Amino acid sequence: MATLGKVLDKRPNILGITLARGGSKSIPEKNITLLEGQPLINYTINEAKKSSYLTDYIVSTDSIKIANIAKECGAEVPFMRPEALSQDESSSLSGLQHAVEFMEKKLNIRYNYIIELMCTNPLKTVEDIDNCIEKILKTKSDSVIAMHQLEDHHPARIKKIENDIIVDFCVPEKNEARRQDLTPKAYIRSGSIYCMSRKYLMEDNRRYGGDNSRPYILPASRTVNIDTPADLELARYLVKQEKSS
Repeated sequence: MATLGKVLDKRPNILGITLARGGSKSIPEKNITLLEGQPLINYTINEAKKSSYLTDYIVSTDSIKIANIAKECGAEVPFMRPEALSQDESSSLSGLQHAVEFMEKKLNIRYNYIIELMCTNPLKTVEDIDNCIEKILKTKSDSVIAMHQLEDHHPARIKKIENDIIVDFCVPEKNEARRQDLTPKAYIRSGSIYCMSRKYLMEDNRRYGGDNSRPYILPASRTVNIDTPADLELARYLVKQEKSS
C-alpha cells in the first residue's frame, strides 16, 4: 500500500475507508471485540495494508478506543468522526462522504475511486479487495460490491400468509424442488466490500445499485456479516477453520 498521500504513478487515486462507529448496540464494542485473540477491526486493517492499489487507507471512528487500536495495527486515523455522523440513524453514505471531503482537503488530492472495507467480515482477503478494484477499473462501472449466493434462503422459499394460507412471496417454488434446483440463482450483498467511483459517491449520493453496478462474488467460506452474537460465533468458527486449513 502506498504511504499516506502518495499518488501512485499512472494509477488512479483510490481511498480505502473503514467505518467503525463506537456505539454498536447488538454487540457492545463490536468493532474491537476479540476474535481469536485480536480485535475484529484488525482483520480488515491487516488485509487493506497489503493492497497494491490503495493510495490511502483510513479508519473513520468516533471512538478514541477504536482509534487507538486501529493506529496500533498500523492504520491511519486522521480525524475523529463528528458526533452528528455517528448516531444509530447515521448512514454509511454520510460517513464515507465526510471522510472523502476531509482527506481531499487535507492532502490536496482528488480521488478517483473509494472502497469501503467493512470490518464486520474478518474473512475477506487482500485478493478480494484488489479483485474488486480491478473489476471496477476494467468495467468502468459505477460500483462493484461483494455479494454471495443464497442457498437455503433463496427467494422461492420465502412465503407470506394471506387469510391463513401460505403463498409464494415473489418467486414460485416448484414442488419438491431441491436447494440446488432453485432458479434463478439469487444473491445478496455480503456486507464486506463496496467499491465505487468518486462521482457515484459524491455526486450521485450512492454506494451501490443503479444501472451500472457490478458484483464480486464471495464464496460461502469467506462470507459472514457480524451483526448479532450468533454471527460472531459463526465468525469465530470460520476463522478457526481458516487458520487450521
